[in-house]
Amino acid sequence: MDPFDLRFFYDDYPRVEESVQSVIGESLPTNGPDQLYDLVTAMELPTGARVLDVGCGDGSHTVRLGARFDVLGIDPVPAFTHPGRYAVGLASRLPVASAVADLVWCRDVLVHEPDLDEAYAEFRRVLRPGGRALVYQMYATPSLAPFEASSLFAAMGVVPANASVSRTAAAIAAAGLRVDECLEPGSQWGEHAGEAVAGRHLMHAARLLRAPALYQERLGRATYGIALGDALWHVYRMLGKLSPRIWLLSAA
Repeated sequence: MDPFDLRFFYDDYPRVEESVQSVIGESLPTNGPDQLYDLVTAMELPTGARVLDVGCGDGSHTVRLGARFDVLGIDPVPAFTHPGRYAVGLASRLPVASAVADLVWCRDVLVHEPDLDEAYAEFRRVLRPGGRALVYQMYATPSLAPFEASSLFAAMGVVPANASVSRTAAAIAAAGLRVDECLEPGSQWGEHAGEAVAGRHLMHAARLLRAPALYQERLGRATYGIALGDALWHVYRMLGKLSPRIWLLSAA
């Protein structure tokens, strides 16, 4: 029977709906964010290897990587850095000498980088021969409508061109880096976080969209825009409108 036949929806499907929901309710195997650390472990870098955490933010990854390696966290926001293990800098202008790093770790920040070509050229410059890079980044898919991309990217400070897989691949090639592997986690991280977390983002997006004036008054327009963008970022990933990639790269 044609699945778009109304008889299917109102007669046949209700008879099997409970079993269908049971099947869909079964969890699929998933990876969580620790997948990135597992990939680093598989690189078998020596203890004390020099690692650059580019776009380190609050330093949580810097600290965790620092349990095994000599890590320098780099971020353009001075509030996130302090003398010692951290330095102020951009991905496109890393404040370190050439050929000093065994690994460049860069998680979910290059969407904001104005000069993607220069960022990857910098990764190549600072890596020792045979050095590795791990880059995690989110990309738009064909399911993300232009009007959705426009408002989302503006709210989240995303450079639209950087949300293209082909644009990233071109920048990597131009820098002279080799792609060892490109992994596609899809919605796995969101699924791994659990239904409660995914549902919370959806609920927040629904509330923010239903009563924008209320939340703009309570939060301010700028904060409202960021909150809505963050909620939609997670929802769109679960729906396949955004899709992450993990790039494993090598310096020849």
